[in-house]
Amino acid sequence: MNNPTNSHSIQETSGVGSPLVSIIMGSTSDLPVMEKACQLLDQLQIPFEVNALSAHRTPDAVEQFAHEAQSRGLRVIIAAAGMAAALPGVIAASTTLPVIGVPIKGMLDGLDALLSIVQMPPGIPVATVGVNGAQNAAILAVEMLALSDEAIAQRLADYKQGLKAKIEKANRDLSELKYEYKTN
Repeated sequence: MNNPTNSHSIQETSGVGSPLVSIIMGSTSDLPVMEKACQLLDQLQIPFEVNALSAHRTPDAVEQFAHEAQSRGLRVIIAAAGMAAALPGVIAASTTLPVIGVPIKGMLDGLDALLSIVQMPPGIPVATVGVNGAQNAAILAVEMLALSDEAIAQRLADYKQGLKAKIEKANRDLSELKYEYKTN
């Protein structure tokens, strides 16, 4: 892993074609939610891959993926799952890489998936974002990568500065609203 003071980025070391983040979903029905993670990683120039693997329908493939993930150069795994939501935990059980779980809204408004992902046994952690929180999962993955890569850290800082600028603009726009009893 690169030292944060090193001038080389992870991308330079691993090449643009080598994914640093893997986005895994139980089926393509999760893609509309997970596209937000794809878009953010793309915007921040983080090489990533996207695959469908099912903890219940393709358990051998999930285990193989998890065992090989680190040797393929992956640094973080984002795993989306709904209902029983076993995928993030199954992956976390077979790798030492950080796994970020994204509970997908389905039955019970996603509460079932959220609780399944959050309630991991000791020794098998899965970082968990809110229901359908794919964008936050991507940001968390980028934050992890930024710990050892100055270029990624700068892109992340620029992104977060952009969020601040949007809110400041929104506040200025709100100040222009005129109501009889509005005091600001």
